[in-house]
Amino acid sequence: VQLQASGGGLVQAGGSLRLSCAASGRPFGSYAVGWFRQTPVKEREFVARITRSGATDYADSVRGRFTISRDDAKNTAYLQINSLSPEDTAVYYCAADWRYSGLSSDIRRTRFYEAWGQGTQVTVSS
Repeated sequence: VQLQASGGGLVQAGGSLRLSCAASGRPFGSYAVGWFRQTPVKEREFVARITRSGATDYADSVRGRFTISRDDAKNTAYLQINSLSPEDTAVYYCAADWRYSGLSSDIRRTRFYEAWGQGTQVTVSS
């Protein structure tokens, strides 16, 4: 599986962005997709996950502001991010998980994902 994240950029606090994760290789509908983010001073952290059936999970810090979705016909997953704050500044990565189904706190860990995109930078100015 190859993943390509895009859609990042510089935005003012309170603004919105939509990140995209374009996939190729393995049939897109056969795996879950997660979004993570990382800064130079923090480890890569879980943001959101969408399963093959469309069930979703969010980190507490983004719930209500971020929305993960997928379009299997376009082999693309999305992360709509609203009400951005400077604390959301990070490189955002999408990842694929074809071994595990469902949602759980364990599956929020990076080791449960088998393929990763290259990341897209989101910078929020105050």
